[in-house]
Amino acid sequence: MPRALFEKTGNAVWISHLDLMRVFQRAFKRAGLPLTHTKGFNPRPSVSIALPMSVGIESCCELLDFELEGDPIPNEEILKRLNEKLICGVRVLEIYNEGSKLKNLALMDCVLTLEYDSGLPQGVCEEIRRLFCAESLFVEKRGKNGTTQQDIIPLIRRLEIGEGDSQTVSISARICCQNPTLNPMQLYSAVEAYRPDLRADYVSCCRKELYDLQEKIFR
Repeated sequence: MPRALFEKTGNAVWISHLDLMRVFQRAFKRAGLPLTHTKGFNPRPSVSIALPMSVGIESCCELLDFELEGDPIPNEEILKRLNEKLICGVRVLEIYNEGSKLKNLALMDCVLTLEYDSGLPQGVCEEIRRLFCAESLFVEKRGKNGTTQQDIIPLIRRLEIGEGDSQTVSISARICCQNPTLNPMQLYSAVEAYRPDLRADYVSCCRKELYDLQEKIFR
């Protein structure tokens, strides 16, 4: 089954996962790329996106699996035709065949940018760094079965804190993204919960890269 690597940036970050699926389904149709459909009483287009994103998160490493009807079409042609029909902010970067099994997807690089309208709090980078040096750090996690407390420290492989300019701080981390899963925004939730004095005026998040358990780039 072919796989697409795509990015979601700009205003497109406010599109929900289900609406993003519809965006791709319509783009395939408008591009003259007929998708196969699942069998059963309620057939669905054969298209799926790994690791659904929360609304508001930017990404340059999203994966979409799909299957087309009819004769094979060169991957370069699929990429070109899709990008001509996709909305602004959603762009396919690569199409390839025989992607790795999604069960082997394990880690993700992400960057959170904390913005402070009145300038950086005194020693903010060192204080956030000290927070994540704790042996445990429990943060609320919301799921289908309600809210639980999750210790996020074991789910962080590496983490760096740095100043961007006089008003921004970046948190760059490699975290578990599947079995178990850590939502990158939980990193900021920890700052907000344990150090409310360091609460930012605005927070943005971007997924940068995906890896397997051996920390090899996942495709």
